[in-house]
Amino acid sequence: MCIFCKIINKEIPSNTVAENDEFYAFHDINPKAPVHVLAIPKAHYQSFNDIPGDVMGRMSTFMQEVAKACGIDESGYRIISNIGENGGQEVGHLHFHILGGAKLKWGHFADADPKDFF
Repeated sequence: MCIFCKIINKEIPSNTVAENDEFYAFHDINPKAPVHVLAIPKAHYQSFNDIPGDVMGRMSTFMQEVAKACGIDESGYRIISNIGENGGQEVGHLHFHILGGAKLKWGHFADADPKDFF
């Protein structure tokens, strides 16, 4: 069982932000922004490539509700999902990072030389 499935099953504690029958959102333990929440489906999908479209539609609505609950819906926020090894996915359970609470920068590539990509 993956770590996120254990969190959903309450085998590992988390700081809950929102929850319904299908989805769960909780504060990231290593935040990269003043607000950093992880939103996950309760059903185990490996990545974004595996979630059915109708479920993803409902998850989008859930993430909007999470942003509102966190007070970042008006000021702005970022939603990120890393997909697969090259995309930086570290946990094999679909999850979205919802980041906000400050003006965000795109610092992941700040030190990269475009020539390194080819």
